[in-house]
Amino acid sequence: MTEIQSRIEPEEVLRRLPHRHPFLLVDCAEEYQEGRSIRGIKCVTAGEPCFQGHFPGNPVMPGVLIIESLAQTGALLMSKTLDADIDRTVIYFLGVEKARFRRPVKPGDRMEMPVEILGTRHGVFKFKGVAMVDGVKCAEAEFSATSAAREG
Repeated sequence: MTEIQSRIEPEEVLRRLPHRHPFLLVDCAEEYQEGRSIRGIKCVTAGEPCFQGHFPGNPVMPGVLIIESLAQTGALLMSKTLDADIDRTVIYFLGVEKARFRRPVKPGDRMEMPVEILGTRHGVFKFKGVAMVDGVKCAEAEFSATSAAREG
């Protein structure tokens, strides 16, 4: 059985993902199992840039950013599993399927994102992820990613 790492701190997230503010959409993670699964955490704040225009007076996190949060959680799982060096390796989001949105995500929500690897083939990882707030499903999707040598 794969050992579960209890927590991935924000400093490690920054070492494993190339994203930075305002586009880093994973704060930390829990329950990492190498090659299997992870639970990403995003604390959604009123100061997120997207809320200036989506929607004034009724801030709702755009669905594409929820999917991006899931994808970044998958990239964190992939990066840690492969022990990728982000100075030499980039993880590319390849596609999304079966995306469904169930309820809005708003400022003040703590979004939990369990993501599992469904399979790998020829360097492509296939994931399934769910975004939840207070145990209630907000969104779900299947998505894929691959890694490549960083150019330049």
